[in-house]
Amino acid sequence: MQAVPDRFETLDAVLHERRSVRGFLPDPIPEEALHRIFAAAQQAPSNCNVQPWVVHVVSGDAAEGMRTALHDHAATGAPEDPDFALTANYPGEYRTRRIDAAIALFSVTGVARDDKVAREASFLRNFAFFDAPHAAFIFLPDWCGMREAADCGMYAQSLMLALTAAGYASCAQGALSWYAPIVRERLGVPGDMRLLFGLAFGTEDPAHPANAARTTRAAVTDAIRFHR
Repeated sequence: MQAVPDRFETLDAVLHERRSVRGFLPDPIPEEALHRIFAAAQQAPSNCNVQPWVVHVVSGDAAEGMRTALHDHAATGAPEDPDFALTANYPGEYRTRRIDAAIALFSVTGVARDDKVAREASFLRNFAFFDAPHAAFIFLPDWCGMREAADCGMYAQSLMLALTAAGYASCAQGALSWYAPIVRERLGVPGDMRLLFGLAFGTEDPAHPANAARTTRAAVTDAIRFHR
């Protein structure tokens, strides 16, 4: 089956439009739109169609309570307590990409490299999910392995593309999994569910300086190997 040109162009536009937004307006997404977006994301593929993701979405008072709890806990300097080990070091080109992304963000927000106070404040914004009116926490059962974690990644990409297509913004956040016990307790999630990561979403604040940051992608020739 050949691709329909108009459909490909639409998908290509959505893929290029989606990016990590770090400044949101307080306006909540209407309930009807939320359900439509999450129903679309549910079409994500998974190994053997097991659909291992279990997603908890916070809005309104629940979002404010979670935002405050995570931000205040992180501000104490408490050690991380994630369900999945954090990556300690990125080698070579991967480290370069990470540094370039940080430079892109700090250059537009005016955070100097030696300004520890500003850097800490910028970092703590992660735990307030950048003031987004909603956040999704993506869990999977404790029997799951790397394959099921990959399924959750495909689900999250589907969700972010659905949000973009509907006119909303998002930011996938590993930081929202750093204090997994706090998230589980506030959501009433049982201990046999592990938190993989979170996702902030809502309407982009075009005036927020962080949203002027742009990152690049590796060339197809650098990332893909075609074999014939």
